[in-house]
Amino acid sequence: MMGTMTAPTDLPDPAEPADPAELADSSGMREPAQTIMSAEPVPLTGTQYYIQAGDYQACITELGAGLRRLTYRDQPLITGYEPDELPPAGAGQLLAPWPNRIDGGTYEFDGQAFQLELSEAARGNAIHGLTRWANWELAAHAPAAITPDQVTLTHVLHGRPGYPFCLELSVSYLLDPLSGLHVAVTAWNAGSRAAPYGTGSHPYLTTGVPLVDECELEVPASHWLPTDNRGIPSGPAKDVKGSPYDFRTSRAIGDTQLDHALTGLARDDSGLAWAILASGERRLGLWAGAGYDWLQVFTGDGLAAGQRRRALAIEPMTCPANAFVSGEGLLTLAPADSVTHTWGIQVFHA
Repeated sequence: MMGTMTAPTDLPDPAEPADPAELADSSGMREPAQTIMSAEPVPLTGTQYYIQAGDYQACITELGAGLRRLTYRDQPLITGYEPDELPPAGAGQLLAPWPNRIDGGTYEFDGQAFQLELSEAARGNAIHGLTRWANWELAAHAPAAITPDQVTLTHVLHGRPGYPFCLELSVSYLLDPLSGLHVAVTAWNAGSRAAPYGTGSHPYLTTGVPLVDECELEVPASHWLPTDNRGIPSGPAKDVKGSPYDFRTSRAIGDTQLDHALTGLARDDSGLAWAILASGERRLGLWAGAGYDWLQVFTGDGLAAGQRRRALAIEPMTCPANAFVSGEGLLTLAPADSVTHTWGIQVFHA
């Protein structure tokens, strides 16, 4: 059943009190109870929210408000995974309050020095923000937090060592039968002090072919950002002309290895920047709205053998790696300020 939280077994009406002994079903829906025993295991990714419009279907998870599945006519558009599986290589994760990496997890803001936990320990970096492993809830104040074609989830990011700021975050996933997936990410500074902020998302796009080598890629970016072997920028952005990273005109990916942030994005008349992945008759577009000035493109060469070059990550980002240090693209949210960014995925027909 689409457009609501689903489970293989019947549940009490959400408007009615549940029996305290009935703690959970396989969807992750839980009611208060007096015992620590669960009737059914809870999936690792928590409650599953299914939405549908026309030939598009999607599933969003309680864990991290991640995009677990996106299909068109039952064919996957992104790397998916099972409810009881953690997102492989960050697949479909929402990244906040920063995307990508922070060198050594250290930065200065408003005259103070901060140290974040090194969530990418092997490289000594803090990576992909603080909310992708957190529980997100249905929006309490939205007119309709979930409908057949849309779901809105929220998370309050309270202060912690390394990020002593308070943000209220929300994300809405909407499916349109013609234009596909629309995602809107909003951050509101609910705290008493200004906060540094950036966001990104991490979908791996697929056209159904075994390897991305067989695909053609078009990314309207004039510059690419060089990085060192830890994924930290090693200099300013460079012109793509004459580099392996010039995809301004659609061409085969072939054996090109990509794990680079591309910027200087050309936009259409409505202000959207489009990246197009194509093979055969399948053309898949990812669009990035205003404020998403960077696209991280990743062929997955460093992933496990079963994941390597199987899909192409095209990650809309408001800022590149190490923005908390460099200030490149970094947003500062004053108390009570808010900002919304939008992106999406659409199938094109010949």
